[in-house]
Amino acid sequence: MKILVLNCGSSSIKYQLFNMVDRTVIAKGGVEKLGMKGSFLKHVRQDGQVVVFEGEILDHKIGIEFILGILTSEKHGCLKGLEELDAVGHRVVHGGEHFNASALLTEEILQEVTKCIDIAPLHNPPNLKGIRAMEELVPGIPQVGVFDTAFHQTMEPKAYMYGIPYALYKKYGIRRYGFHGTSHRYVSKRACDLLGVDLHTQKIISCHLGNGASVAAIKNGKSYDTSMGFTPIEGLVMGTRCGDLDVGAVYYIMEKEEIGIRSASTLFNKHSGMLGISGVSSDMREIEMAKDSGNERAKLALDVFNYKVKKYIGSYIAAMGGLDILILTGGIGENAATTREGICGELDFMGISLDYEKNQWFRSEGMISTPDSRVKIMVIPTEEELMIALDTEEIVSSQNKS
Repeated sequence: MKILVLNCGSSSIKYQLFNMVDRTVIAKGGVEKLGMKGSFLKHVRQDGQVVVFEGEILDHKIGIEFILGILTSEKHGCLKGLEELDAVGHRVVHGGEHFNASALLTEEILQEVTKCIDIAPLHNPPNLKGIRAMEELVPGIPQVGVFDTAFHQTMEPKAYMYGIPYALYKKYGIRRYGFHGTSHRYVSKRACDLLGVDLHTQKIISCHLGNGASVAAIKNGKSYDTSMGFTPIEGLVMGTRCGDLDVGAVYYIMEKEEIGIRSASTLFNKHSGMLGISGVSSDMREIEMAKDSGNERAKLALDVFNYKVKKYIGSYIAAMGGLDILILTGGIGENAATTREGICGELDFMGISLDYEKNQWFRSEGMISTPDSRVKIMVIPTEEELMIALDTEEIVSSQNKS
């Protein structure tokens, strides 16, 4: 089975084509600057050769036409025709309370996804555009939606409820939903597979650390709690997002700066976080370089980031009543040794003992804890696209059997 995985954003489309026989990536790439001047498609073949096509890519349908065209082209493609494509898996950011698992995308399901636009106005519309474009370009092809929020639907009300009038929760669905669910689900299962332990007996904390970042408490294979909330702005300090913030501070800033809701949203989503504190960048590598050059605000930003992650780890250990495995993933978790040390260091009293020397050079998949550490600290590269492909394969295969 050959499955195309699509991740459609407002100005980009990322894709990977999988051969599910051996789970290899046949081709991957993305469209950037969608609908803007200078738009282009970057395509990476299985042999590693990179091809870039520039063109006027005005919308998602044209972008996906470009992708399908390159995948079937005689010179750079890997499909003889679109009939070789068996299914499409889509990342869908918000499924609300309706979806606790991935789903075959029928018209009824798409109507439910559409209802979630109010609570995910930046993400669900481009996700839907990608789905509708595939419907037009390859009629009849099975499509599966894999929801970022679905994994966290196992949280209990005590974890997802906010301290607001209950009527507002019932009327508008205002609650903690959590995101990065596909990543947290993948790395927790992968860690247990590597250790040879049963996922359903473990207490795990998964730290997805990138420009967007979240921590999840996973108990017996199910999401128990997570740092992101009603939107992806809550929780950790991120690249440009503020993370946890007193609502009173929001009112105060809006009043003093004389800004409205839209400007406030831009401020807290695009100009805050690591960028806002450091004044340097949202990129952890550039902030690290600034710190090494003596920039005190860069150092402060890194200290705040590490402290917030460490605080969530401690709170989730308390919530679950212990910890067996601590996972670090995402671009920062997988590559930033200094950040890993800042988060995991000095936690021996909780049974979390980092191998400081190994951590400095480790850039692959495996353990970075000491042999006598009660808690296994693991670096697991996330494979969200593979998880989407696996869900798509399972759902389409079961549909074909029925």
